[in-house]
Amino acid sequence: MTAPAHPHHWISAFLEAQAAEAGAATNTLLAYGRDLKDFAAWMERRNTGFAEVDRERIEAYLIDCDAQGLARSTRARRLSAIRQIFRFAFEEGWRADNPAIRIRGPGRDRRLPKTLEVAEVDRLLDAARSTGRGAPERLRNTCLMELLYATGMRVSELVSLPVAAVRGDPRMLLVRGKGGKERMVPLSPPARSALAAWIEARDATEAERGRKGAAPSPFLFPSRSSAGHLTRHRFYLLIKEIAMRAGISPAKVTPHTLRHAFATHLLANGADLRSIQTLLGHADLSTTEIYTHVLENRLAELVLKHHPLARKPGGSTSSDGQ
Repeated sequence: MTAPAHPHHWISAFLEAQAAEAGAATNTLLAYGRDLKDFAAWMERRNTGFAEVDRERIEAYLIDCDAQGLARSTRARRLSAIRQIFRFAFEEGWRADNPAIRIRGPGRDRRLPKTLEVAEVDRLLDAARSTGRGAPERLRNTCLMELLYATGMRVSELVSLPVAAVRGDPRMLLVRGKGGKERMVPLSPPARSALAAWIEARDATEAERGRKGAAPSPFLFPSRSSAGHLTRHRFYLLIKEIAMRAGISPAKVTPHTLRHAFATHLLANGADLRSIQTLLGHADLSTTEIYTHVLENRLAELVLKHHPLARKPGGSTSSDGQ
């Protein structure tokens, strides 16, 4: 098959295949698109393109990214996008080789995720109950926060929940995650209570809109955005507002922080990594293993509190000198 002449045609064909065959999420496709357009622009300035570039040039691009001060995770993601587009080109017959296949990436930083104490989460949940311009908005905000902490959902999964998935006071919630993969997550009693209260208020508002000729929304958190539901950006700003009301630094709180708190608090209370992996929707257990720092801290505290050598000054025990 003849390769496209323009680099943007390479990128668009690759992204279409990722969406159709791999079921890649919209945010993933947007990230791939940005990274590959940056690489294409870099190649164009050096009079080369996807059809001709070799391993040496790709490595030079990655060195250039490093020189710009890009984070290790950003460089790893860009290399991943480059590897995948050349694998796609090889499979399509656009190239006879994959010049990126043997390039080693910078790896990813294994920084511990920022999390919150249980007391801080309680303050956030309390603050959500009083945040909003009216009773329906306060019920919505409470439902958002309770669901996020009770399930550990990604923010994109939360804001796009279909209302049909939560009808009938469910004990479990079916969540559609990355790549269209589905998983079941349990709902806590507080989350179920907040959900029931919000659905009642939501349905009343939707009924009023229906009487004015508006089409019913299929989403649990409808809005006037182009997507038809509350946007990730709006929720990001909302959770900062809730943090301020709770007396917690907004810099410390994001939707993802609540997801980390969900996993951290489960592990600290005895849940196993496999269960947490399933609940978070991680494809690989190694992604979940970053939370093992909780176990390490708990074991260290156990030793310091209960080991006799840790309790006695100078490291002596009751049997010393006998």
